[in-house]
Amino acid sequence: MVITREPLRLVFMGTPDYVVPVLDSLNSADRVEVIGVYTPPDRPKGRGRSMEMPPVKSFALEHSLPVFQPQSLRPESAQQELAGLQPDVIVVAAYGKLLPQAALSTPPHGCLNIHPSILPKYRGPSPVATAILDGDQATGVTLMLLDQGMDTGPIIAQKRLPLHGTETAETLTPALFQLGGELLLEILRPWVAGELRAQEQDESSATITSKLQRTDGEADWRLSAEDLERRHRAFTPWPGLFTVWDGKVLKLLDVAPLPPESGTSSEPGRVVSSSGPDSIIAVATSDGLLALRTVQLEGRRAQSAAEFMRGYPAFTGAQL
Repeated sequence: MVITREPLRLVFMGTPDYVVPVLDSLNSADRVEVIGVYTPPDRPKGRGRSMEMPPVKSFALEHSLPVFQPQSLRPESAQQELAGLQPDVIVVAAYGKLLPQAALSTPPHGCLNIHPSILPKYRGPSPVATAILDGDQATGVTLMLLDQGMDTGPIIAQKRLPLHGTETAETLTPALFQLGGELLLEILRPWVAGELRAQEQDESSATITSKLQRTDGEADWRLSAEDLERRHRAFTPWPGLFTVWDGKVLKLLDVAPLPPESGTSSEPGRVVSSSGPDSIIAVATSDGLLALRTVQLEGRRAQSAAEFMRGYPAFTGAQL
């Protein structure tokens, strides 16, 4: 039997708002002491370039948790500082920095990472968006033991989540980390007690995702309407789905796929009148129409399709 200290000394590493509930649940858990919170340094933001702290830091300060913000964990001084905390386990959730071997070896029960996919599928930086792009009917979360590879560590536990075809990356990401936090609380004590074993990943089934680029969001009207609708959901909130009209970027904030209307045939990218629900304009694609419900022209506020057309009637018939 593995004997562990009471309470369990835990270091949390994370950055964005959607992992704050994971930290909150750990901080509220019985027999767990969060002895340190690691998050990247504050960054300048906005026109005034005022310094903005990561959401995880804001939560930690509100709850009087010690905060550490090294630029990197590679310097020996940063590694010694981490080792000095004497953590039993480290939990990593969207930290955004690679951990060197010295850091990985610090806690006796390892570094546990929450990854928002069913590994080995969708390793890398954009697993949530890729699951939506691929039209998956389910995804899930993996709790893994970190190694020096990119999401290659042994799997401790997994939990699946069915998809309904309406999720955006903005809504699905926090849902997956919520699920991951629940799974973590279920297995944390059995893991440190030596009651669970991590299983190596099946390398033959591994797939790798790519980092999203701004250009990924530009609508390719040669795709089908359903493909473009999935891209809209996958790229919300960033980079979004957009097109260019009259030399300006037109953000497509709310869209819906429609079947081709009887008696009409237009080349992909042509703006046509639509009789679809909640929309009066649509864009022809290689298969079906993409109804535009809400749009935002560069330099203007977001508008419904009806309001936009009152201001820009020449949009109908345009070739995007």
